[in-house]
Amino acid sequence: MTLSVRIIACLDVTDGRVVKGVNFTDLVDAGDPVEMAALYDSEGVDELTFLDISASSAGRDTTLNVVRRTAEQVFIPLTVGGGIRSVDDVNRLLRAGADKVSINTAALKRPELISEIVDRFGSQVLVLSVDARRARTESGFEVTTHGGRESAGLDAIAWVEKACALGVGEILLNSMDADGTRAGYDIGMITAVRSVAKVPLIASGGAGALSDFAAALDAGADALLAASVFHFGVHRIGDVKRYLSGAGYSVRTVNNS
Repeated sequence: MTLSVRIIACLDVTDGRVVKGVNFTDLVDAGDPVEMAALYDSEGVDELTFLDISASSAGRDTTLNVVRRTAEQVFIPLTVGGGIRSVDDVNRLLRAGADKVSINTAALKRPELISEIVDRFGSQVLVLSVDARRARTESGFEVTTHGGRESAGLDAIAWVEKACALGVGEILLNSMDADGTRAGYDIGMITAVRSVAKVPLIASGGAGALSDFAAALDAGADALLAASVFHFGVHRIGDVKRYLSGAGYSVRTVNNS
């Protein structure tokens, strides 16, 4: 049976508001996260991802509130990331209404956190967010931190392999070079990660033209995450689903949005 392609809207949240920029700089306000989540839900988005990009203690409180309010209104899978450092952090987010959590920096600092979360909650709740860019490494891609500004000193493909071995349930692959540019997903990066990832792969960074979504799927992505093209009305969720359906991909019900 062919699994349906998942279309995921990403909400980068700071101080209770959705923001978006290019390469994680020049951030502009994009709206209220709960209102935007409800809109995307009504348009037929398959999942929502909240990323607390401030990841401060105040931001964590804000995010818990946003998660609770959103979970009361929408009934699609909700992934939350940013500032997660422990099993207890995961527990708080799941209790607030998150279905999955996304970890990044904390796993780089202490990879065993992956195993701890999986042992407690199962691999299905854990998404590893990998912020990668092109670099002179063995694979040609390196892991970054701080919004793509600093190198983590790790080859991106080797890190994905290790994380899969530790039990992570999904990989969210963010191209730091393409983020917010609307110039297309990094096809080479997706292809390289697909060759080693034994779990579902979410492509992120660079969605622009409708054909970009199909190209990422052809490169091996299982799900497609986008932000600015949805936030600023370049495409509606229904536009993407109708395009992919017409191109022969299996998608969940397309709303008349």
